[in-house]
Formats: sequence, C-alpha cells, structure tokens
Amino acid sequence: MPPAIVVENLEKTYAGKIRAVQGVTFEVQEREIFGFLGPNGAGKTTTVSMLTTLLRPTAGRAQVDGIDVATDPRSVRRRIGLVFQESTADDQLTGEENLELAAALYDVPRSETRSRIDALLEQMNLTSVRHRLVKTYSGGMRRRLELAAGVIHTPKVLFLDEPTLGLDPQGRAGIGQYIRRMRDDFGVTVFLTTHYLDEADALCDRIAIIDRGQIRALGSPNQLKDRLGGDILTIVPRDEGPDLSPLLGKIPGILSVSRRDGSYRLKSDRGEAITPTVVETCFRNGVTLASVSLKRPSLDEVFLEFTGRQYREDEGPSATDVTLRMNQFRGRSR
Repeated sequence: MPPAIVVENLEKTYAGKIRAVQGVTFEVQEREIFGFLGPNGAGKTTTVSMLTTLLRPTAGRAQVDGIDVATDPRSVRRRIGLVFQESTADDQLTGEENLELAAALYDVPRSETRSRIDALLEQMNLTSVRHRLVKTYSGGMRRRLELAAGVIHTPKVLFLDEPTLGLDPQGRAGIGQYIRRMRDDFGVTVFLTTHYLDEADALCDRIAIIDRGQIRALGSPNQLKDRLGGDILTIVPRDEGPDLSPLLGKIPGILSVSRRDGSYRLKSDRGEAITPTVVETCFRNGVTLASVSLKRPSLDEVFLEFTGRQYREDEGPSATDVTLRMNQFRGRSR
C-alpha cells in the first residue's frame, strides 16, 4: 500500500533568502494519524500550506494520494479535507445548512448529498441540533460540525489544524474520539497539528517535530520518548555559580548532563535511585538547590530535547499566518 503523503527534500524560500522550510523529508502511511509539531516560526505552517496547495514549494517535491502538489494542485484539493483552527462555520446558518453549503463547494453529487449529511450528523452526534443556528452551538458541537464538513466529500487525507484548541479537557477527549472514527470508519488518513502534547501522545500513531525549518525527530510517541535514554532529573541551584556539569557527570548512574538557563538536566535510567545522591553531592560541594524535579520520559521532554525550547500550549499561529492561510484557502476554493 503506497503512502498517503510523500515529502522529499521540500523547501520554501521567501524573498529569495528566508528559508522557512529546509530539505524536509517524511512519509505518512494510509489510515495513519500523523502529528506535526513545532513552535512558531519552525516551518510547520509553511509545510502544511504546501501540502494543501496553499503555497508552491521552492524546491523538492510532495505528493498527496499519489498526486504532485505543485503540478496538479486541483486534483490534490479534490482528495483532501481541511479544517482550520479558526472557525469556518457560518453562525447564521443551521448545522444542516452548513453541511449543504460544504457539499456544494466540494461538488458532492446532489443525489448523495442528503444521505451523506444524515450519516455525518448521526456520526457526530448532531442530529438533534441539525436545525439550530450554529451561533447557538457549544465549542465542541461547532468543531464536530466542522469535522463533518471537512469529510463530506470523502477525502483521502484530512488536514486538521489545532482541532481542539480552546476546548475543555472533556471536549478535547470527545473530538479525539471523532478523529479516530474518521480514520476507522471512513479510512481517512489524518494529518494533525496540535499544541496539546498529551493529545498528540494519546492520538497519533507517529509524530514529526519540526524546528527552524528542519525535521528534528520522527517516530511513534513511545519511540521518541525512548530516545531520551531514561528519566530526566532537573535541578536548579539557588545562586549562579561555576558550571556543575563536570561534577554531576561523575555521579554513577548519570548518563548525560546538559545546562540551560541556569538549570541542569540529568538523564538516568534509574532516576528515583539517583536523586538523593545528586542532592547530597550538591550539598557537600556547597551548592544550595532551589528546586529538584524528576520526570519520566514525556513528549514535553522530547520537544525540549530536540528543539531546546519548552512547548507552550498557548502559542498559536501569528496573525500573519492566519490571514495568509484563510485568504489563500478562500481564493483556492472559488
């Protein structure tokens, strides 16, 4: 079975000198839920925009469902669904009317429109509110409606941009179930961006982390966490002083030491056992610690390891990103 998405040495350069995406290569398998993570300015939005034909690549190639995004963008758009972080549902229309509009925009045959709408409303648990104006919907109901609109034309690949942003934990969990249903019931390949690392951990089959225009890590959530090599012990001295890395690195059981912003991250395959020794070593050498924390491998730690930055859940796309994306999509949809 060929991959649903193939990306080879993809590049995008702005104004002839700003390389937003630099030689990105990866594949997404059919019926896979694939997570794409990266901080602002990492090249995430640019990459997704190229895959959805909103931007033309400068170099390299990308295929969606076997179709080249640069040479045949119209055919690619027929094969994909796209749900933006920004709401695209019309508040002044009912849920059913929004789906009728989406069906018309995607050229769904009239003979199939009613049955598809009925099935999707049932799948998304929206049948009872199909005749209500969308402005009366909760955030979760609105997102489910937009998911339905995104797959009404039975796309091969569904691109979801922050589908649960702003929802409460219960709403996020519910949307996660519907995303799995898209894959399991409709056979859709899902390409997902999210700022909730716990969501990516629980939902995605594989994850790619992009930073500064390049793929820094790629694999299943467990594979990425295993690459950390053990537990992470973080210590923060109360006062700035000489580098403690050589001292800490000599402690038996410490696999590696890195220093960032006045704190030390120590890797160990037996974090609980080694923590008292680390604290005692610092005490004996006159170092007072402000804090000590031990974490099991998590995607938060994976992200910090490969990008050098914390992953902020409140960090969304810039206003420029939003405007560019929405205007391009509206232009391509005409």
